Amino acid sequence: MNIVFDLGGVVFNWQPDAIIRSIFEDTDTQNLIRSEVFEHPDWVELDRGTIAMEQAIDRGATRTGLPSQDIERLLKAVPLFLTPIEATIELIRELSNTGNRLFVLSNMHLASIAYLEQRHRIWDVFDGIVISSRIQMVKPELQIYEHLLTLYQLEPSATIFIDDMQDNIAAAASLGIQTIRFVDSAQCGRALDEFRRM
Repeated sequence: MNIVFDLGGVVFNWQPDAIIRSIFEDTDTQNLIRSEVFEHPDWVELDRGTIAMEQAIDRGATRTGLPSQDIERLLKAVPLFLTPIEATIELIRELSNTGNRLFVLSNMHLASIAYLEQRHRIWDVFDGIVISSRIQMVKPELQIYEHLLTLYQLEPSATIFIDDMQDNIAAAASLGIQTIRFVDSAQCGRALDEFRRM
């Protein structure tokens, strides 16, 4: 069985509101940052690797009217908040000992994945890793799933993709990939057990 994990929200915590609150106290400013940084198309382009961090900082400052130093502090705080979901990491280690092939398919900008690779020692259990910013493709665009399948010669029907975002799940399913919508580590483990019994 090929099992493919998203990172943010599945293996590592993804809590943008907590990141925002760590830098900005005012509620109106927090809402502005949410809409003009984390929910803005530039965030996708950071994940795609088509704009540099410096560009994202400058453009975010222009859009919000906030000092560029504040936007820089915000964006540089992002990797620090990507803390491990220990129960998922335990699940991954268990799966790696049962003959499954494990992969990563994640939208993530360059600074965050570099930080995670330096900070954590889980990467050796994966047979392949595809990160959006390194190939300039993002989920839920179909090309990134096709890239994963082709690169590692995976049969869609023998592959399970785990992600917390419904759009990403739907895109994978449209290519014949089996899917699990991640809610929490225990639910994910149960869903994988059901696949193994099929």
